[in-house]
Amino acid sequence: PEKLRPLVAQGAVPTDSAADAARGCDFVITCVNTVDIVRTVTLGQGGVADTMAPPAVLIDMSSIDPVSTRQLAQELRDRCGVAWVDAPLSGGAAKAARGELTVMAGGEADAVNRARTLMQDLCANYTHMGPSGAGQTTKLVNQVLCALGFQAMAEAVRLAEMGGVDAGALAAALRGGRADSSILQEFAPQMAARNYPPPGRLDNMLKDLNGAQSLARPVGLTLPLTATANQVYGSLVGAGLGTAQVAELMRQFDAT
Repeated sequence: PEKLRPLVAQGAVPTDSAADAARGCDFVITCVNTVDIVRTVTLGQGGVADTMAPPAVLIDMSSIDPVSTRQLAQELRDRCGVAWVDAPLSGGAAKAARGELTVMAGGEADAVNRARTLMQDLCANYTHMGPSGAGQTTKLVNQVLCALGFQAMAEAVRLAEMGGVDAGALAAALRGGRADSSILQEFAPQMAARNYPPPGRLDNMLKDLNGAQSLARPVGLTLPLTATANQVYGSLVGAGLGTAQVAELMRQFDAT
């Protein structure tokens, strides 16, 4: 309820259930933390499936696994005939506020294209990646790249510090070179300063690394760097830092 207050102040109408919120809508967007919560708000008691009907489209911007996404999409289609677009996001809070997110979408081409009507106000990059679950698979690829990048950045910052280099100058010094990236520009200064603002939780990254390995394992694909990163993130989450921001990867070095 406390998260609703600023929205209500801007004209939003509060409801008592997801079903009431979805009633009569052409589009419904969900963005929650786990597959169990996605199932609850879509297909559970009082979920959006109770009131949605074609040609409405459900757009799930949560980060969940592709297999569950395909199952949920089929269940929603069977129950009320509504198309499901999996549309996980990347870019963080700052880009969300500016409407500059990157969104990778999965689902039927018609539904994905209709969802573009809304996504164009949220995204700078909205790409149809394939059938149901393809958006979530692409998000796992994104998370592998990010998780490894965050860990590499923490190691690079610590190496600079131990070598007597001003780690706070790395982002400026390496700008425009092969090592440049948004992770370098945003997170190297935070790590060097031990400044840990939200968002970007370690436990969410661990969830996605587990998801990537779960996707790879049945087909016999080995991801050695992902497995190593999984151990690092898992150890920090196990130490009680699950809600900490990813820049707090520096704690693995500061503790020694």
